[in-house]
Amino acid sequence: MLWSLIKIVVFVAAIAALAWGAGYLLESQGGLQVTVMGTEFNFGPLQSVIAVIVLMIAVWLLLKIISLLVATWKFLNGDETAISRYFDRNRERKGFEALSEGLMALASGEGKVAMAKAQKADKYLNKPALTNLLTAQAAELAGDRRKAEETYRKLVEDEQTRFVGVRGIMKQKLADGDTETALKLAEKAFALKPKHVETGDTLLQLQAQKEDWNGARKTLSTKLKNGQLPRDVHKRRDAVLALSEAKDIIDDGTDIAAREAAIEANRLSPDLIPAAVMAAHSYIDQNKPRYASRVLTKAWSVQPHPDLAAAFAAIEPDEKPAARIKRFKALTKSQPDHAETKMLNAELYIADEDFPSARRALGDLVETNPTARSVTLMAAIERGEGASDTVVKGWLARALTVSRGPQWICDNCQNIHTEWTPICGNCKSFDTLSWKTPPMAEVAMPGGVQMLPLIVGAVEDKSGADGAGAVTTRNDIEDVELITDPPEDQSKAETAKV
Repeated sequence: MLWSLIKIVVFVAAIAALAWGAGYLLESQGGLQVTVMGTEFNFGPLQSVIAVIVLMIAVWLLLKIISLLVATWKFLNGDETAISRYFDRNRERKGFEALSEGLMALASGEGKVAMAKAQKADKYLNKPALTNLLTAQAAELAGDRRKAEETYRKLVEDEQTRFVGVRGIMKQKLADGDTETALKLAEKAFALKPKHVETGDTLLQLQAQKEDWNGARKTLSTKLKNGQLPRDVHKRRDAVLALSEAKDIIDDGTDIAAREAAIEANRLSPDLIPAAVMAAHSYIDQNKPRYASRVLTKAWSVQPHPDLAAAFAAIEPDEKPAARIKRFKALTKSQPDHAETKMLNAELYIADEDFPSARRALGDLVETNPTARSVTLMAAIERGEGASDTVVKGWLARALTVSRGPQWICDNCQNIHTEWTPICGNCKSFDTLSWKTPPMAEVAMPGGVQMLPLIVGAVEDKSGADGAGAVTTRNDIEDVELITDPPEDQSKAETAKV
């Protein structure tokens, strides 16, 4: 309110001052006389003031016109001026608008539109570091691989965009299946930017596929130094690479080096089953059974596995079944309730022909967690105790309908492998195999239980007549209606033959 009052007072004062000044000039005597080329011009006081103001405006306009003419001349001459800066700002605005529209088209999956906008942005901006990247990605989206590769090569020429260009060409070579060239490009990209996680993973995978275990271990160490891997993950993967390196040494026939590499792999990751098995065999070859037993027992306490049992049996290959049962207690005591332990003990008692003990060792496994192996062991126990062929065949028939049990399965693509490998044979992923039970795919059997006699065989009744209508033991067979096709890659059906 006060501020408004002050502005009103100042405005009234200014008008009053101007009015007083104009009145003063009108009442004043004299004036201004100007002679131009013999002609005199007489101006009164007020007219003189007005003429001075008009003259000042004319001089100002003249100076501006001269500046404009000079700027136009410099503009035509190629120098930077206000006019050139105006046109540059206008071109830059249009270029960034085209770039923004191109990015939106790229995100929307409109490859051709994005390419057109990229060309327009390049025309206005003249910034290849921005527009070439958009052009390359838009060309890939539109399916123009030649244009994409050509643009990526332009990016390689610029130091600021070299990594982007190398990585783009690398991905194209991977898509084409040219792993040799992709590996070289991955090494170059990783050298340019060692902290880039995706490039490091790609290089590691390509080195593993080429079986360059030494190079892969160096890459892994670099990723650890850059903080891209937890220390426990690095330790595990380094053990996998050391184990793969040991296998290559074995293939080359260098026994001593193979033993050292196998022991090193087990030291890095004691719970890695293949490393434990290889280290145990190396100790066995050195006549160090206690070391072999220690390695296998430690691995068994983490994850019981048939290969561990087979290696433990190889420590004393010629021992009698009773002695073997006693020695295996050191292995199985750490995981007494594990399904693998139960089946292993049952196999040991079957080898010793102690079938009642084998049945007790197997427990209720065939009811709570039946697998093809446990059900087959039950068939062997029934045979050993003198059960009829009908009962034995009933168990064998049931083995077709239950799970195959744990197998080496890729966590990435769920492909099943007969044995452990560092690289998945299907998706080529590194260190993705886990020992677990795959989901069971059940396939309906034509005819249902009517097909059962074809599996278990015809049964003769006690009177000696043809037993086509005889009834089998349901407690042993349990209505076999479904048969599972065995997977393409099956795990080992049994543990060590003991």
